[in-house]
Amino acid sequence: MEEIQLKVEKAYPIDLGRGIIRLDPTTLLKLQLSPGDIVEIRGKKKTTAKVWRADRQDWDQGLVRIDNFIRQNAGVSIGEKVTIKKVEAPEAKKLVLALPESMTQGGPELQFGEHANEIIKRHILKRPVFRGDIIPIINSMSQPMTESLTTSQVIPLVAVETDPANTIVLVTEATLIELRKKPVQGYEKATRGVTTYEDIGGLGDEIMRVREMIELPMKHPELFGHLNIEPPKGVILYGPPGTGKTLIAKAVANESGASFHYIAGPEIVGKFYGESEERLRKIFEEATQDAPSVIFIDEIDSIAPKRENVTGEVERRVVAQLLTLLDGMVERGQVVVIGATNRVDAIDPALRRPGRFDREIHIGVPDTKDRYEILQIHTRGMPIERDEETEEIGKAETEVDEATLERERKEKADKYLMYLAERTQGFVGADLLALVQEAAMRCLRENLPDLDLEKEAIPPERLEKIVVTKKNFEDALTEAEPSALREIYVEMPTVGWNDVGGLDEAKQSIIEAVEWPIRNPEKFIHMGIKAPRGILLYGPPGTGKTLIAKAVSKESNANFISVKGPEIFSKWLGESEKAIRETFRKARQVAPCVIFFDEIDSIASMPGMESTDSRTSERVLNQLLTEMDGLESLRDVVVIAATNRPNLLDPAILRPGRFDRLVFIGSPDWKGRLKIFRIHTKDTPLAEDVNLETLANETEGYVGADIESVCREAVMIALRENFDIESVEMRHFREALKKVKPTITENIAQFYEKIEAQFKGGQRLTDTSGYIGYR
Repeated sequence: MEEIQLKVEKAYPIDLGRGIIRLDPTTLLKLQLSPGDIVEIRGKKKTTAKVWRADRQDWDQGLVRIDNFIRQNAGVSIGEKVTIKKVEAPEAKKLVLALPESMTQGGPELQFGEHANEIIKRHILKRPVFRGDIIPIINSMSQPMTESLTTSQVIPLVAVETDPANTIVLVTEATLIELRKKPVQGYEKATRGVTTYEDIGGLGDEIMRVREMIELPMKHPELFGHLNIEPPKGVILYGPPGTGKTLIAKAVANESGASFHYIAGPEIVGKFYGESEERLRKIFEEATQDAPSVIFIDEIDSIAPKRENVTGEVERRVVAQLLTLLDGMVERGQVVVIGATNRVDAIDPALRRPGRFDREIHIGVPDTKDRYEILQIHTRGMPIERDEETEEIGKAETEVDEATLERERKEKADKYLMYLAERTQGFVGADLLALVQEAAMRCLRENLPDLDLEKEAIPPERLEKIVVTKKNFEDALTEAEPSALREIYVEMPTVGWNDVGGLDEAKQSIIEAVEWPIRNPEKFIHMGIKAPRGILLYGPPGTGKTLIAKAVSKESNANFISVKGPEIFSKWLGESEKAIRETFRKARQVAPCVIFFDEIDSIASMPGMESTDSRTSERVLNQLLTEMDGLESLRDVVVIAATNRPNLLDPAILRPGRFDRLVFIGSPDWKGRLKIFRIHTKDTPLAEDVNLETLANETEGYVGADIESVCREAVMIALRENFDIESVEMRHFREALKKVKPTITENIAQFYEKIEAQFKGGQRLTDTSGYIGYR
């Protein structure tokens, strides 16, 4: 029988505990396998799994994806190689299972429920098993397998005996399942609530960098001995709160087989002289005795702040003690220190040198693909509403059909999660968990009136009817907001291109400058150019400049930070510049992001136009110029500004590289006016005599805001005439036109035409007040 060696990678989040191995089409062809076949996996030990097809990104990569339980069964870690071959598995007549001894220590003893055997059989039906395998069973709350666990948890069981023995067997309906009460020894890692790489969504590169610093020196110290170098001893994980820094540290410690020592920063501070330092020393001593081990210091900035900034003697002594422990005279051996903080610049500089913390890894805000993975993890055991088609899919009998239909079911379930991932820009892992919990709470709130809470336990058949619907998620989205952006007001625009009437040229110009670079950045890299950095929308008031900025943000799936020009200013010296700096810092953190400056002429006016002596406007303008094309690059951050007084802007901000595109938003033409009338009357009951085309003809010089006002005024006139009126008539619109006058007069039109011609030609820009600037 042909066999093949492949590299192990972590499983997809939804595959955890399912006993499957993902193989690409090339491997399937070589080993003559079909989805649903059974393979033997050999690492340090032998185990088995059922074959599923890998996703397209894994094709021809020479890798297999198996979860933490199969990796334990095969005795391998991520990055190591396993040998795969096809096997025929006879039907199991009997399967004896037992809890690992580690499950019965340090917690309440697990007592099996009366239906435990049937629940286990339902979970592992058609699953291949080898003697000694750890088999995870999800303890469902609707049908608990154990009496002592009331939450959904994965319970690992060990296959103690199989019949036939010493071969891979397949669990079928005829298999007799027996649960042994006596726990089995030698499975220390199979404990409850252990964090694995499958529990971390996204962060692939970051995990890889942490692993090579921690797992490699622990598992293969001879490599570093051969190169005659010291293995890295410390790493700082920094980034916004809730991105998964603690989770990575726990997963790496667990997967590398190291003991885990957790230090919550403020906990070690004692009231007696020298007590804090003693506690630190004790933790390092324990870690050295338990080596290989990982010491994780959470919120390290609280115990190791910059010594020149602190007044207390205790903090200075703790920093000095930590420095001594990290590279003192005593050899640490196989002890790695991981520090986590969201304020990396507040840490004492002496800690941030090689030999102490060798590497600093940024754990950033997840992108759409990472958010999708995180949502898969958090909804793993959640009963989510399925449509009828998906229900039918679950009734497949044959193995091959099951493989095809499982893929279809996965696609259907995943489409909505991907939709959610695209709607949650700026959300970190903790925010997404809160979103899922909020959706579940809303589901619970809907079902509470129908539940009899007087009874001790709700019957399983009633619990099964409680499912989280898409509406629950939609409602939860309205309340959830990204924690990375709480200090800065960020809105998720609800306006799309369909809500913008006319302005086709301006829309196309903005789509090219914003949507293209955010949606297809590889095209710009391939063509060797940089995407435009800023767009200035200028034109008369009410033409739709703000509306366009919101629409482009929604259509490109970007975060939207709205900055109203005048609110930047503060009476405190330096606070105005700080506001600009913080806005750009947050935008970089949650990229892709659109920063929209409304009324930018209030913060970027020409020098000498400010009446006060504080020169705040000049400093704010300089800060804005520095942020837009300074030393720090703006990746996936686009600045859109709007003004109706472009003649007041400083020429320095209008040069290419800052605002690359100057887009004139003028009054709409006839077709534009007609579309705006249709947008604003789509929910208004109109009489048969209302002709929108005629109204579009009669509103020359009216901008979008004027037309909206005409529609509103016509409705108000109709209601004033008769409050029980059924529809709005043409005469009401004619009456409204007498009241609402056009914004654009002949003088205003000439003024903007002149400015547009000067901007297009790159000529000298003459202000009406006589100031001469240069374009």
